Amino acid sequence: MNDTPVISWTEDGETRSARWHSESGSPPPKKVILADDRLNADTAYRLASEGTALLWRGDFQNARQLLQALARRIEHKPGKSKKAVKIPASPTEAFHLHRQAQSQRARTLAMLLLPFDADFRIPLRRAPDVQQACSEAYGKASEPFVASLRELLGLVGAHEWRKKGVEIPALEGRIHPYYGVFSPVRGEYISLVADTPLPSTALAFDIGTGTGVLAAVLAKRGVKRIIATDQDERALACAKENLDRLGAQKQVEVIQADLFPPGRAPLVVCNPPWVPARPNSPIEHAVYDPESRMLRGFLAGLAEHLESKGEGWLILSDLAEHLGLRSREELLALIDGGGLKVLGKSDIRPHHPKAADTEDPLHAARAAEITSLWRLGTK
Repeated sequence: MNDTPVISWTEDGETRSARWHSESGSPPPKKVILADDRLNADTAYRLASEGTALLWRGDFQNARQLLQALARRIEHKPGKSKKAVKIPASPTEAFHLHRQAQSQRARTLAMLLLPFDADFRIPLRRAPDVQQACSEAYGKASEPFVASLRELLGLVGAHEWRKKGVEIPALEGRIHPYYGVFSPVRGEYISLVADTPLPSTALAFDIGTGTGVLAAVLAKRGVKRIIATDQDERALACAKENLDRLGAQKQVEVIQADLFPPGRAPLVVCNPPWVPARPNSPIEHAVYDPESRMLRGFLAGLAEHLESKGEGWLILSDLAEHLGLRSREELLALIDGGGLKVLGKSDIRPHHPKAADTEDPLHAARAAEITSLWRLGTK
């Protein structure tokens, strides 16, 4: 049986269908109508809010403008007074309301759909060439499909980041993130790994390597051998390419593993997702860790993979604590329960724009946030 999701619509009096693609895993919309340049933004917003998808047949650039108009209407819903806005009773409620609003916004904006040919061309007037961006994210082209314009713009943005790269001062070079692999735009956690005294330069494990940035930092600091692990195939390919670019491929071995590789090391580094909540898209897996699965797994297994007098470096923000999603006592209990003790801790305040954005609904928590490198050893 073919489990590939299919989207269907009526066109010229006939029922038509195509393969449905959604990186977030959302099912194909049940109701789909054709739309073009004659559709006004208010009508489009009403239909999208009701769950009706709009398969675009008009000018591509007009579709982009319509998506922007939909976003403006979401931010400033007509007829909604400030008095009607719910005031959260706690930081935890503020977080859940914020996530709920983000999810609803994403669902509405995802209702504007585009057709793609089998070679990733978009058969619309003034459509850009997105073949490279699509092939980087989707792999080899196979058959025509339908996807949301919002997803396409995410692919194009990721393609540009991948080309340009992110400057990492500690490396005196750039990291080039792939689509779906978290970009190391927050430099404070990299600074902690770059500045903390090494317990050994013989061997290190980098757990959940992502782009490979921390493995590269350890290599630049003189660690002779590093084993970097990840489960995600995109992350593995991304890390390998970045390490090759930086000339660290001889020092770093990248392998697919759920957390730890076999054996023990004098240094084991992990920067797990910081917030225990459910991700809504692939890229959010680097930020949201349901029920702290990765954090718990790392702390539960660390002692078995540390050499005598070795150190485990846990890089973690306390944002979850300020949001009421995890307490400091819970974290310390996980450390203790893993047969570990705290050898020391280095702290740094974030300097990303959201920390100073008073309009952000989570501003209070972000302003108080501290990122720490916990040096852990066995009891």
